[in-house]
Amino acid sequence: MSKISFVSFCVEYYAQHINKTSDEVYKLFKREKVLDMLENDYEDLHGMGMEYLMQFIDEYLGAA
Repeated sequence: MSKISFVSFCVEYYAQHINKTSDEVYKLFKREKVLDMLENDYEDLHGMGMEYLMQFIDEYLGAA
């Protein structure tokens, strides 16, 4: 999976996770630098299960 596909997938999946639109999540990820983190740490993150990754993003955003 490419970095762009991974980031897009994370945005879409997280939108479902928090019951928001993809556009809202993209703006949140951009504002909170989650997009940068997903791209910079791609090698470590892309192998995680989605449930764990959603929890990781929740914690990163302080929403846990």
